[in-house]
Amino acid sequence: MNPIRLAKSWINYRRTVAELGGLSNHALSDIGITRYDIRNIAARSFR
Repeated sequence: MNPIRLAKSWINYRRTVAELGGLSNHALSDIGITRYDIRNIAARSFR
């Protein structure tokens, strides 16, 4: 993976973690995920 693509993927990962982490537990529950799932979901954008 080239460095630019790697950097963009990392930025997307961090953005996803931050956005989902900012949601309340109730909002996360409404979309069917838990706080435990956030990093796994964000890791999908890192690939």
